[in-house]
Amino acid sequence: MEAQFEAILTGTEGPVNGIIKHTTHGGIKNAYRFDAVDDTLHLVITPDENGNWQKVAGTEPYLFGWIDEMAEQITKLRV
Repeated sequence: MEAQFEAILTGTEGPVNGIIKHTTHGGIKNAYRFDAVDDTLHLVITPDENGNWQKVAGTEPYLFGWIDEMAEQITKLRV
């Protein structure tokens, strides 16, 4: 998988364009960070020991669906 790629999340007022990067966060080596192009949203997710994606950091408020949207885009590129 690439170190970073363009991504779009579904916001309440329209699409949120940004970049997802594979990163390390707080000792977690398999984390992914979404940074909105307009700097309004930052979200870090990682899979738990069961493979379920969870938020570990980011701006508030956020939409719970963004975790699934990010995970889907990450998974597509990892295959």
